[in-house]
Amino acid sequence: MGLIVFGAIIGAIAGGLPGFIIGGLIGYGAGFLLRQSLVGGLRVVQSQLLDSVFAVMGALCKADNVVTRDEINAVEQMFGMLNLHGEQREQAKAAFNRGKQPEFDLDAAVDQFARISHGRRPLVQLFLQLQVMAISADGRVDPTEHAMLVRIARRLGLSEADVSQLEALLRAGTTGPSGLGARPTQSKLADAYIALGVTPDTDAAGIKRAYRKLISQNHPDKLAARGLPESMRAVAEERSREINSAYDLIKEARSDVR
Repeated sequence: MGLIVFGAIIGAIAGGLPGFIIGGLIGYGAGFLLRQSLVGGLRVVQSQLLDSVFAVMGALCKADNVVTRDEINAVEQMFGMLNLHGEQREQAKAAFNRGKQPEFDLDAAVDQFARISHGRRPLVQLFLQLQVMAISADGRVDPTEHAMLVRIARRLGLSEADVSQLEALLRAGTTGPSGLGARPTQSKLADAYIALGVTPDTDAAGIKRAYRKLISQNHPDKLAARGLPESMRAVAEERSREINSAYDLIKEARSDVR
């Protein structure tokens, strides 16, 4: 609408009523082309995002020299989580298989994601969360997988501590024999503290502050307002659920945390 009005005004100044009409039509055409360009651009970004996520995931799953059935199942579940169908699903599969190849350029794929994310920490964290979900699907994170994950995180501006926190968050929020949650209660509690960025010595007020800060930073609506692609919303929702699960574990263990 703005371009139509602008074009009409310029046309009126230049040529009276005929110019007003012609200018309005030119403005409408420019607006249409701009909208088409923006939609096309978003499709390109979405395509590049999927390519980066699943190509890197393929490399990580292959880091210990074997891609397990549990890891493959986890990847297929992510297709559903990200609402991928048809061509997008096939593209994601192709990217995953490409990432498994010995000649795959991991650094180039990570750099491509860095360009897409523009260094936005929440998007980088969700990207890494998907990677952790894949490599932990078989019940453990192999040291070679962890080392590669740290390498990726550092290239994206995060630290090994950030990776450890992501891994702990997933363990604390996962249950069942096939997940990293199948661990003794004390281990899960320790993971819950790490996931929230606190220690068992942190007082109740400090734990609540850390929890509220994490929940606020990772709220799907806030992330969407900061540019999170709609396809990643389910991942943000899963992250919020895991943060809540970690906090619940601490609440169950401590009467002073409510």
